Amino acid sequence: MQDSKTEIEPKGLIFNIQKFCVHDGPGIRTTVFLKGCPLRCPWCSNPESQDFSINLMVRDINCKSCGACVKVCPQGAISISGQDKRTIDWNKCNSCLICVDSCLYHSLNKCGWQATVRDVLEEFVQDLPFYENSGGGVTISGGEPLSQNIFAKEILTECKKVGLHTALETTGYAPWRKLQEVLIHVDLVLFDIKHLDPVKHQKTTGVNNDLILENLRKTAKSNQVWLRIPLISGFNDSESHIKEIAILGKNIGVKKVSLLPYHEGGKTKCEQLGRSYCCPDERAPDEEHILKLKKIIEGIGLVVSIGN
Repeated sequence: MQDSKTEIEPKGLIFNIQKFCVHDGPGIRTTVFLKGCPLRCPWCSNPESQDFSINLMVRDINCKSCGACVKVCPQGAISISGQDKRTIDWNKCNSCLICVDSCLYHSLNKCGWQATVRDVLEEFVQDLPFYENSGGGVTISGGEPLSQNIFAKEILTECKKVGLHTALETTGYAPWRKLQEVLIHVDLVLFDIKHLDPVKHQKTTGVNNDLILENLRKTAKSNQVWLRIPLISGFNDSESHIKEIAILGKNIGVKKVSLLPYHEGGKTKCEQLGRSYCCPDERAPDEEHILKLKKIIEGIGLVVSIGN
């Protein structure tokens, strides 16, 4: 007879577990990336994290044009040209992922897998000495981990049972009830702030920021918070806007702000997902401007880091 605990053990959809991270909280950490996000930030460096399902990701550089995937695709979405170049018709592809099992060269891959809390904890246990020696721990990130709040909560609960430092990276876009249930088991919250203007936030990310800012203020009352700002030139990097964020952070008790300059990390991934890159003209502010923003925030009385 199957153990009842095994039957009800929550599962979650993960797309990466990254070890020896030094940018997602203090010390050496393991970061678990949960899949699915309600925001659609065009600069997202992990566009594969936005979907709430397993994605097909293509690495053309590994393709040997053997044609095995062509034979098994039930939608007829894959073809090999006369130049031995594989083409995928993404309009026909329904992400059945049958082609992945036929590929011997890791040119077609699944992004995402179902995992139990126990599966994730086994990854952490291997690195306990590194956490202890560096003051590190575990960070739950995404996507938006609050979209899988029960799974995130169970992971964090087990981490606290063995004395691990825990961090949550979040956009803050979730009902307060879901966030509150998770925060009980969190030592540090890495809270993303894209823009304070609700109209610009809605237009760019697809969601209003009223709930996000409300949750930020509530979170800062119960947990240590570090703000993270993705710096997009011409969108949210004006001196007045950054000063406004810093004043908000100071007023609610935030201790640190991380400035994260835009990079094109999501461009290649969008190509692998068969998507158009939504941010072709964006760029990071120049170094001189970033240092000026850093000084503004420090002048408000907050610690500032760049790139982590």
